[in-house]
Amino acid sequence: MNTRTIKEAYKEIFKSHDNPSLEKHIEKIIELDAFMPYNSTFFCITNTQNLAFEYISKNLTACLGMDREELKAKGMKYLWSKMHPDDLEVWLEALNELMNFTLNEIPVSERNKMSYTWNYRLKNSKDEYVNVIQNTTPLEFDNKNKPIIGLAHYTVLSNHIEMQVCASAKILNDNNEYETVYFNNFSQKLLSDGISNRERDIIRLLVLNYSSKEIAKRLNITANTVDTHRRNILKKLKVSSTGEIIGMLKNNKILI
Repeated sequence: MNTRTIKEAYKEIFKSHDNPSLEKHIEKIIELDAFMPYNSTFFCITNTQNLAFEYISKNLTACLGMDREELKAKGMKYLWSKMHPDDLEVWLEALNELMNFTLNEIPVSERNKMSYTWNYRLKNSKDEYVNVIQNTTPLEFDNKNKPIIGLAHYTVLSNHIEMQVCASAKILNDNNEYETVYFNNFSQKLLSDGISNRERDIIRLLVLNYSSKEIAKRLNITANTVDTHRRNILKKLKVSSTGEIIGMLKNNKILI
């Protein structure tokens, strides 16, 4: 997906109904940033109405090698352009589901107690994709009680760690402890949802090292039909061989 089309494709995520002011709040956060040590995390004030960053902490450069003034000037679309192309649509789906969950399941009076977490891969200044875990807590809501401005904390992890794109929502309970009220593994869902029951049957037999001819006999279909299914499976899972499918199964990336 072209990053320029994201706002239009997912317009309900970014649609808002007024323009709140956070000047005093941001001033206090900026003051705090001056005392924060350099580490593998940074934070931003995010504005999904304007697709902008109201503030970016000094640790951005230490974590990703990016220039924070450039990121602030170019906004969210610039950050999206750095996201791994395989993660972009999955991340958008996660963001959309989190927003729908909040608007449909969380009472208006409780929305200021929510916190959201998701992850993706982002390209740093060395042209290396690293893992980023983002946690966002809403700061301001529009006049329909939809969160549009948030405090986002980003934790940057090594690219040697293999992570699936997951999203969760937590709510602060009466004991001031966060409870998880929503969780979804979107990478696993993306891989499994598009596979038909017949294709699942074929995957199971491929894992058992059956040939197309043997699979055809067991399923009472032609070998040509099996080969067509095999090509479709590879295309849907974006892999090039049966061996890759078996590896994905072993790593729990496909549910069959």
